[in-house]
Amino acid sequence: FGIGHDIYSKIFEEPDIATPELIKSLLKKAAQKVSGHNFSPQFLLTEWIDVVDAWQLKSWEDYRDVARLGRKTRIGGKQREILWSIFQDMRNELNSRGKITWSDVFGRLSSHLEAGGEAPFDFAVIDEAQDIGIAPLRFLAALGGTRPNGLFFAGDLGQRIFQTPYSWKALGVNIRGRSHTLRINYRTSHQIRSQADRLLPYSLSDVDGNMENRRGTVSVFNGPPPIIKTFNDGYTEANAVGGWINERLKEDFLPHEIGVFVRSDNEIDRALKAVKIANVNYVQLDDNVETSPGSVSISTMHLAKGLEFRAVVVMCCDDEVLPLQERIETLSNESDLKEVYNTERHLLYVACTRARDQLLITGVDPASEFLDDLKK
Repeated sequence: FGIGHDIYSKIFEEPDIATPELIKSLLKKAAQKVSGHNFSPQFLLTEWIDVVDAWQLKSWEDYRDVARLGRKTRIGGKQREILWSIFQDMRNELNSRGKITWSDVFGRLSSHLEAGGEAPFDFAVIDEAQDIGIAPLRFLAALGGTRPNGLFFAGDLGQRIFQTPYSWKALGVNIRGRSHTLRINYRTSHQIRSQADRLLPYSLSDVDGNMENRRGTVSVFNGPPPIIKTFNDGYTEANAVGGWINERLKEDFLPHEIGVFVRSDNEIDRALKAVKIANVNYVQLDDNVETSPGSVSISTMHLAKGLEFRAVVVMCCDDEVLPLQERIETLSNESDLKEVYNTERHLLYVACTRARDQLLITGVDPASEFLDDLKK
């Protein structure tokens, strides 16, 4: 987003991005103006984010004909008409306020490049490619998709936690026959990697049929097996985690070589209690994700991506926390449940694989069903 902001500001103007709160408010008001529907606020929000805004649909014909990949809820022609009237009103409100979305930013940049505008870069290297959104990928395709080897992507389907699957090929980025699976793991011990792999199937595929097979992957070093423990209450869990952190410090682990992760902001206080019991300095990571020398890092699992620690604690793996009950309760269709479970599994996988040498996973009974899979 930072690069998109800078390029957009240079070519056009400073973008005035609509906040998530404004998006929800405008959708609610637009839906109230239309009778004859029972679409939930959560369905409208995800339909806007994953379909209308992501694909930059600006007309009824665009929405009528779009393939709603990754959207399990089926909608008929009359329902689409009602939905489009809501989204059209939503767009009009955004325009009248001079607000745009990040998808608008990348959509306009893409159109600028496709019309012959000067490209800001000759080549692009994209990490964490499994989580790239539709509009940013369209921008990258316009930037270097027609140039031989203009784009280089690195990613892991097992770590996809942010966006609904979609076809890269439909946006002009066809990697079939040009991709390669790296099978040597230099970052995580054999014991941690092999146990975390139990959360995922051996083979994963994207919408375009590209397969990623996890069999044959090897780590270049060994370490102690991960420890998985459940407790009767949060107090006992916090004391056990605090004691485990102190043991690592006695083994000459430095504080900033230790990370503590929880599923959401709701569990941060439990992590704070554990670290305070260990009587060690700590830093709570925010969206800037900056660790601090001499301090244990505490954050949600979403902020764990791209980080690495010698020792990691994954706390609060309770039932209704993993998978997150709030996500399940907001589902508009039971067919979406599989996708929620998959991304929640991937999220736990990401958190566990931030550990290089030692890993502790804890929860309070009744614990997450995912812990049973880790123990198999």
